[in-house]
Amino acid sequence: MSARRPDALGGVAAVAGIGATEFSKDSGRSELALAAEAVRAAVADAGLAPADVDGMVTFTMDTSPEITLAQAAGLGELSFFARVHYGGGAACATVQQAVLAVASGLAEAVVCYRAFNERSGRRFGSGVRHREPTAEGAALGWTLPFGLLTPASWAAMAARRYLHVHGLEPEVFGHVAVSARGYAAANPAAYFHGRPITLADHAASRWIAEPLRLLDCCQETDGGQALVVTSLERARTLPHPPAVVLAAAQGAARGQEQMTGLYRDEPARLPEMGLVARQLWATSGLAPGDIDVGIVYDHFTPYVLMQLEEFGFCGPGEGADFVASGRLPLNTHGGQLGEAYLHGMNGIAEAVRQLRGTAVNQVEGAERVLVTAGGGVPTSGLLLGADG
Repeated sequence: MSARRPDALGGVAAVAGIGATEFSKDSGRSELALAAEAVRAAVADAGLAPADVDGMVTFTMDTSPEITLAQAAGLGELSFFARVHYGGGAACATVQQAVLAVASGLAEAVVCYRAFNERSGRRFGSGVRHREPTAEGAALGWTLPFGLLTPASWAAMAARRYLHVHGLEPEVFGHVAVSARGYAAANPAAYFHGRPITLADHAASRWIAEPLRLLDCCQETDGGQALVVTSLERARTLPHPPAVVLAAAQGAARGQEQMTGLYRDEPARLPEMGLVARQLWATSGLAPGDIDVGIVYDHFTPYVLMQLEEFGFCGPGEGADFVASGRLPLNTHGGQLGEAYLHGMNGIAEAVRQLRGTAVNQVEGAERVLVTAGGGVPTSGLLLGADG
């Protein structure tokens, strides 16, 4: 990708409100109810009235239609609504879409949301059970007949290659899990609050799909998370310090697949995340050394290491040592391994808390936070910063 000039959208908009439901394994209510609760909480946190919201962005996978949710949450007229595909890869792109809408004048206050009963309802971890004869479904025909039916099995192939290329053993993935659970243990909102683990616990957990163990895999969660994006000028008049969107990017690599990119040049890398990284660094003028906190999408532990390497925090194969060193506070809410699996939206909320100075595991002086979305699929990323 050629060099790009600074992003004209950087510093135009900010995240002004965040809201969530509790994170559970059985919510006992509909996904629409979860979405409405999260949206109302985010709008209230922003100091706005529901009628002030005129834009909405979510995931193609979300089951709560914008117009139905707008009615349930009491929102106003909608002048902008959009959806982003590819599961967890969409998380940061929802904010990017909201920024585009605000910057272009299509909307003044945009809610980004994700809500599901992913544990008590449809469990993604149960794998592919039925596919209509579509182009997207046909792509899985290269893997399903060989028993690769679940996200864990797809990730395991990339993880095995990563270990082979760098001469490592599965135990290195434990550093990611231990770090996440350590932060989750201090977070009352986390499902694993009060339950840290050790490297020995990780190594003793059962195999899911070798070389991935149970503690290498993110949770399945019921819950909802919402964010409010508005102009930086307006955000400065609202109750909380703005989390300024310094840069946002999406990336899909050549030959991209959805977690089954086993035929590309090197399965032990994440070229789509490398593309996002190059855009974020180029358009923001920042570098790895400028980042105070990393919120790195942790659906599976190996992908955290690969993402850190793609972003240049360390060299290829050095991700585990980098995590173990503690040089970058990582997933301070506990991540999807420890807090909740909300397709990465709860990670964006944690970035906002760090910049407000209100995080449970607050990093002193945090001014710039990197947030990434799902790896192994077309993905996205954000750089958020403190105002001024």
